[in-house]
Amino acid sequence: MMTHHRTRHIVLLLSAAVLLVVAGCSTQKNTGKSRWWHSFNARYNTYYNGSQAFIDGALAKESGNKDNFTEMIPLYTVGNKASRDLGKTNFDRAIEKSEKAIKLHSIKRRPEWTKSRRKTAKDIEWLNRREYNPFLWRAWLLLGKSQFQKGDFDEAAATFSYMSRLYATQPAINGIARAWLAKSYAELDWLYDAEDVITKMRRDTMHYRAVRDWDYAYADYYIHARQYDEAVKYLSRVIKHERRRKQRARQWYLMGQIQTKLGNREEAYRAFRKVVRQSPPYELEFNARIAQTEVMAAGRSRQMIRRLRRMAVSDNNKDYLDQVYYAIGNIYLAERDTVNAIAAYEKGNEKSVRGGIEKGVLLLKLGDLYWVKERYADAQRCYGEAIGLLDKERDDYEQLSRRSKVLDELVPHTEAVHLQDSLQLLAKMPEAERNAAIDRVIEALKKKEKEEERAAREAEVEKQLQQQGAQGNGQAAGNTPAAPVNQSGQWYFYNPMVVNQGKAAFQRLWGKRENTDDWQRVNRTVVNLAADMEAGVDNNVDELSDDTAVSDSIATDSVTTDVFGAAADSVADDPHKREYYMAQIPFTEEQKAESDNIIKDGLFNSGVIFKDKLDNLTLSEKALTRLTGQYSDYDRNDEAWYHLFLIYSRRGDTAMAEHCLARLRDTYPDSKWTILLSDPYFAENARFGVHIEDSLYAATYDAFKADRYDEVKANARLSAERFPLGINRPKFIFINGLGHLNDGDAAACVADMKEVVEKYPDSEVTELAGMIIKGVQAGRRLHGGKFDIGDIWSRRGVSADSDSTATDTLSMERNTGFVFLLAFRPDSVNSNQLLYEMARYNFSNFLVRNFDIVVDDDGEISRMLISGFLNYDEALQYARRLYSDKDMAERLKGCRRIIISEENLKLLGIRYSYVDYERFFERSFAPLRVSDESLLDIPETIEQPENGEDGADEDGEGAGSDNDGTGTRNADELFDGIGLPPNNNNNEPPADGFDFDEDFYR
Repeated sequence: MMTHHRTRHIVLLLSAAVLLVVAGCSTQKNTGKSRWWHSFNARYNTYYNGSQAFIDGALAKESGNKDNFTEMIPLYTVGNKASRDLGKTNFDRAIEKSEKAIKLHSIKRRPEWTKSRRKTAKDIEWLNRREYNPFLWRAWLLLGKSQFQKGDFDEAAATFSYMSRLYATQPAINGIARAWLAKSYAELDWLYDAEDVITKMRRDTMHYRAVRDWDYAYADYYIHARQYDEAVKYLSRVIKHERRRKQRARQWYLMGQIQTKLGNREEAYRAFRKVVRQSPPYELEFNARIAQTEVMAAGRSRQMIRRLRRMAVSDNNKDYLDQVYYAIGNIYLAERDTVNAIAAYEKGNEKSVRGGIEKGVLLLKLGDLYWVKERYADAQRCYGEAIGLLDKERDDYEQLSRRSKVLDELVPHTEAVHLQDSLQLLAKMPEAERNAAIDRVIEALKKKEKEEERAAREAEVEKQLQQQGAQGNGQAAGNTPAAPVNQSGQWYFYNPMVVNQGKAAFQRLWGKRENTDDWQRVNRTVVNLAADMEAGVDNNVDELSDDTAVSDSIATDSVTTDVFGAAADSVADDPHKREYYMAQIPFTEEQKAESDNIIKDGLFNSGVIFKDKLDNLTLSEKALTRLTGQYSDYDRNDEAWYHLFLIYSRRGDTAMAEHCLARLRDTYPDSKWTILLSDPYFAENARFGVHIEDSLYAATYDAFKADRYDEVKANARLSAERFPLGINRPKFIFINGLGHLNDGDAAACVADMKEVVEKYPDSEVTELAGMIIKGVQAGRRLHGGKFDIGDIWSRRGVSADSDSTATDTLSMERNTGFVFLLAFRPDSVNSNQLLYEMARYNFSNFLVRNFDIVVDDDGEISRMLISGFLNYDEALQYARRLYSDKDMAERLKGCRRIIISEENLKLLGIRYSYVDYERFFERSFAPLRVSDESLLDIPETIEQPENGEDGADEDGEGAGSDNDGTGTRNADELFDGIGLPPNNNNNEPPADGFDFDEDFYR
């Protein structure tokens, strides 16, 4: 009984002591005891759990990262977009714990100071601080580093910018924060901002504790700025700082790449050799060895190629053969041996089993070679496959995309000409020679099929072996067969053997199909005039493709083509029989005429594309000259002579240009091309026509807005006479059509709108013209009135009254989720800079309250949406506070501000225009009274719980939990860097309140 009472008294005394300590340790008090209490709790409670989550996330990112060794690898693995989401959950948890530590343990209240005491310089610095928890800077650093490793560089920049101001009086912490700020800017490619931070740091004295972080920052900045000479110096220091073997190997590889860029082949070779000595993962080691061969001293090409061929026969490298042969091709190319280079690249393409970025780079290089050699069919094949394998943000991706599109348009015409020429040549051959040629094609087909069958058998054997292995390892359950998995772990489309099987199965089921993009065949906004209007649409609008496109029955592979409509199921449809090929050869006059028509169209279209899109005047002249000389009856020869005139004019060959013009005048006197070239203003239009037409349209638009319709009609006529092919021609037609409404001539208006839709389907006014026609089809009547083409804020995706059964109306509910929206024209505001400014403003003013920021680009209107408001009152208070900040108000001048519920946002720009919604807002929401309570402000300090809950994290993981890792620490470790609680409450600066660890991930 005595023991029970004694234990009870002890518990009561301890509880009372804890309550007294907690009561004296509020963040509203700044004493030695409160500082110790909050630093201790911040470190061994929320911060500890957050730091462990950060380490777990960083390890996950490091182990799962896959570098693209065909380009310069980033210093930080987060620079790889494919690896950016690795560890995201852990970093989110670290961010949450950091924010909680800051929220619960921040001490901003200045300590009391005896006025009679003399202040030293150290005392003055201490009293001028804005944060008095000596440990909390670590929570800020962990918050920013977690955002950085998560890939939210703009948020990280805002965090480190605020941290540098918060700890402006403490050089070491300030230096570290500014170093990370420079890194964040560098990763955002905001190089001017990063340079500004670096320049200011150079003017200041760098604290020795921040030197290591600044070495990383300098290296990262100079790499992004492509100042490689400077980058080498700081990257060398970074490698010395780095203690993790895998990361050190990556950094040596990066050093080798930089030295290669600088032309320091020996230094690059030594760097790659050091990569191998780090015993890195095999892929990194393999790429280092490949890179070594490419930087060997000149004159050792044979030795390098022998070394690479030995690597090619190694089983360890069977998944990397594309890279091996790519390196071989590069060596040949450096020796200017393009024949062997192409052979090596083709071998790499054939042997590739991964189908990733490495193969894409190989195909791009191969396609470029074919492009230079004007082998456009081969270039199209390479570009067409490479474009789906490479990152869209590559520097050369835009050129690749442009070339691929042009070749997709060109090659069907050139291949059609080549095929028909071959077939006509076969028709002229003696029977014996023709049969021999056909037999060679059949033999090649049989050989190809045997190779595909062998590959299919190997794939089946590999599949069975994998199933057996899975069953043997207990990976197959019940009677369910194991799924076919590529041994290398690659996706289905990266295994050529499996792809061949899939192709064969598809062709058995569906037959040969042309690879055509039909995803955007129908535009629902622009009406289908052929179906709904009485007047038919001229389907031959596109002079370069639609009216002369090669028929679906024409393919580039003569083995699988039947031009003249042989029955698909007939005996003669077997490509292993001579009859199959004989059926395609144009023997009769009708077949010869059909073949000639295909050649004519192919020559014309390829000639125009060569001139206008490839700027290859030689091939254009060759095609068009053959067309006009061999096929004088072609119905578009007048246009062919026009293009020849332009070609010779560009070359300065006046005599040939005059010859073309004379042929036009003699043979096609009434052609529009003859009239165009005979125009006395033709030379002036050719030089200044674009500017003149732009000025004319601007004047016409001003006249339209000022109701000067006679001037509009006169300018429209002038446009038709002088600029019939001008880029603004559809706008002239459109605006002239609107002018007809002033005269009450709705029929003329509709006719002009039809002309715009039919002849100019890609114009920016075509959609508006289609909507007008659609309204007429729905029975609506046209009437005169103002119409501002440039008023994008008044446009809707669909008419608000186009559907009488529609129930999508704007909601007046105020107690629902709201969004604050900034809308602006893309060319009027720098969206990246605006995103950064908004993120920094939110972070600086709403420390714990998180608002999501999303940028939405909708073509003519860009929108920045700030979400996370629980109701209308919160969103309105946010907007008022934002615009009360003079600096932010100045930055937001080019933006249209809108407060809108999440429900109404779905209708904005679709059923209701921005102007429609603003009218609704002024009518429905603006008059509402808003709560005077500051809904967005969270108290700066939070009262401590009376029962001591502050010692445990919200998920039960605290300093004393089983998994917090603190139970085995000794007293020195426990109080290191925090300071023992003082015996008195004198407000004196701590002797050493700054504690550094070795940061595991920099």
